[in-house]
Amino acid sequence: MNKDHRKRTDAARVDVDDILPEYDFSRARPNKYASRYAAGSLVVVLEPDVAAAFPSAGQANEALRALAGIIQKHRPRLPASGRNSAHR
Repeated sequence: MNKDHRKRTDAARVDVDDILPEYDFSRARPNKYASRYAAGSLVVVLEPDVAAAFPSAGQANEALRALAGIIQKHRPRLPASGRNSAHR
């Protein structure tokens, strides 16, 4: 394989995390709301009808934790050999 061909292919490939030259961040500002989110938090956008059921983030988290517990309790258990073989 010709080295020049390989260089052109690598240069043409764009990774998902790459910032393309046509993006202009010269007027960008820091996110003023970033400090509201705890480290390791995940922001999820709820549809308005779902959000209306929860007056606060704490109550939404409490309901989701209860639901997660129910899901985990009723999830079928894999045999011990099935768990290990899936990770190999």
